[in-house]
Amino acid sequence: MAKTLSELAERAKITVISGPFGAGKTNIAVNTALALAAKGEICRVADLDTVNPYFRSADNEKMLAAHGVETLVPEFANTNVDIPALPRDYNKIFTGAGYSICDVGGDADGAAVLGVSREDYLNAGCAMYFVYNRFRPLTADPADALEMLRHIERVSGLRFRGIINNSNLGAETTSEVVREGVPFAEKLAALAGLPLEITVSPEWAYLPGTAAIKDITKKLF
Repeated sequence: MAKTLSELAERAKITVISGPFGAGKTNIAVNTALALAAKGEICRVADLDTVNPYFRSADNEKMLAAHGVETLVPEFANTNVDIPALPRDYNKIFTGAGYSICDVGGDADGAAVLGVSREDYLNAGCAMYFVYNRFRPLTADPADALEMLRHIERVSGLRFRGIINNSNLGAETTSEVVREGVPFAEKLAALAGLPLEITVSPEWAYLPGTAAIKDITKKLF
């Protein structure tokens, strides 16, 4: 089990963050990149979310740049043009120095973008992780989460390497909420035959034994 998100990301050139809508993928991706940059590593975040226009890594482009993190964002990100598109510098994911963190859109529809370049991900060295939030209605049951996990694998042509437990209730999260989610994440990991790689918790609700992360994702309300 990894102790930090940066430790997890250092296992492969490319770390793909995938999973259901609302699981907190963007927050995990951005926190991972910031953790790598804080260690002096060259890294970039690739916003591959062609499905959900509300929570995406592109929203954090200026902040990430200030911390030395390069962002690869779709041409029409944060505009009123709603056209699915890949970043112009998409190939930097595979050829750029250092590490690439890919923030993939929710569920299997978003994961389809990975299938287009499956061989490139495999050749460059890729580790894909499923972000699980026990408190999201559609995947609260680990069996339902497993079904989505397998669907993403089929569509992307890639296999998950492990589970990232990000069980939370947003601003209402407490350390007890984080603790409550752990057994469900463990059950999902057992069903999937994958390791529970790391459990994260918000800084204000830190649970000993987890990795504390910042709440960076923008708020709609």
